[in-house]
Amino acid sequence: MIATETISIQKTKNSRLSEVDFNNLSFGSIISDHMLVSDYANGEWGPSKIVPFGHISISPTMLALHYGQVVFEGMKAFKLKDGNISIFRVEKHYDRFCKSMERMCIPHMSFEHFDEALKALVKLDAAWVPANEGCSLYLRPFVFASEERFGVKVADEYKFIIFGGPVGPYYSAPLKVKVEDRYIRAAHGGTGFAKCSGNYGGAFYPTSLARKEGFDQVIWTDGSPELNMEESGTMNVMFLLNNILVTPPISDSILDGVTRDSFITLAKEMGYKVEERKVSAKELIAGFENGTFKEAFGTGTAAVVAPIQTISIKGTNYKLPEVKDDNVSLKIKQRLLEIRMGLKPDTNKWNTIVKP
Repeated sequence: MIATETISIQKTKNSRLSEVDFNNLSFGSIISDHMLVSDYANGEWGPSKIVPFGHISISPTMLALHYGQVVFEGMKAFKLKDGNISIFRVEKHYDRFCKSMERMCIPHMSFEHFDEALKALVKLDAAWVPANEGCSLYLRPFVFASEERFGVKVADEYKFIIFGGPVGPYYSAPLKVKVEDRYIRAAHGGTGFAKCSGNYGGAFYPTSLARKEGFDQVIWTDGSPELNMEESGTMNVMFLLNNILVTPPISDSILDGVTRDSFITLAKEMGYKVEERKVSAKELIAGFENGTFKEAFGTGTAAVVAPIQTISIKGTNYKLPEVKDDNVSLKIKQRLLEIRMGLKPDTNKWNTIVKP
C-alpha cells in the first residue's frame, strides 16, 4: 500500500490500458484501472482509499436496493495542451451532489473529501485521459445506502465510490425527439432537481415507447395543458427563438445542469441574449410556422451538446433548419471545448488542474 496524504493507494498489477483503442471510444463501456472508495459509519465519513477497479460485495438486504437512497454525479476530466489535466467545474458538481444527498437523506460530505478524492483518482489514472478532441475521462462519483437490514428506514451506513472511463461523443447525429404529453419525468415537490437513480429508472418506460415510434429521445413537460418544456431525455433543453436563446428556468422538477449553466454564461459573454423562462408547445409551433424557431438542442455532461433536428408535438413532426457549423449551439460548444482543453483563458475559473 502507498500513502499519499490521507488517501491510501493500492495500484493494479494488471493494467488494461494497452487494450484500449483511444481512436474508437464508445460511451460507457470502458472503465479505467482504479476506483476510490469511502465508507460512512458511526456518524462520519471514513478515509478514502483507491483500489483496483472491481466488483463489490453487497448483501441482498442492503437498503439502497429496496428504498432507493442512491445519488450520483457525472463529471469529466480533459487533457490540456500543456499535458496537465483539468477536472471541469468541481465546485458546481459538488454543490449539486450535496443538494441531491440532502434530498435523499444521505449524510453531508465535505468539499475537501470530495475534491481530494477526485484529484487523487484522476492523478493515478492520468494515462486514461484521452487527448483527442471531443473525448474525455468521464467520472462517476456516487453514494448509496450500504446498511444491511430490511424494514423501511433512513440508512445509518453509506458507501461513496468514484470510477471513471475514457469516452467519445454521446450522440453522433442530430436527434429526432417527441414532446411527451402523457407521462411526466418529475412533479413539483418531488425529486426532479436531485440526481438520484429513481428519476432515471422512472424515465425508461416512456422513452422506450417513444423509441418504438422512431424517436431518439423525449422532451419532458410539466404535464400542464400548455405543455411547458422541462428537459430533453437526460439533458437540459434550449431553443433559439427570435434570435434569443431560451431555456426553461431551474425549478424543483428540473435538474440544475452544469453544462446548462456553462452554456448560459458563455452565451452571454459571446453577446447572445438569453432568457430563462417557460416555453410552451404553442410557442414552439408558432416559431416553426413563422420561421423564427431556428435551433433546439440538449446540453449535459455526457452529450455536451445534442442538436435536435425534428420535434414531434401532438403527432405532428416539425423539422428545424439543417444543423451547420455556424449554429449558435456549436459555436458555444466550441468555446466551451477550448476552455476545457486550455486553448482559451479560463476566466471563470472552472478548471481544477491536476499534474500527472
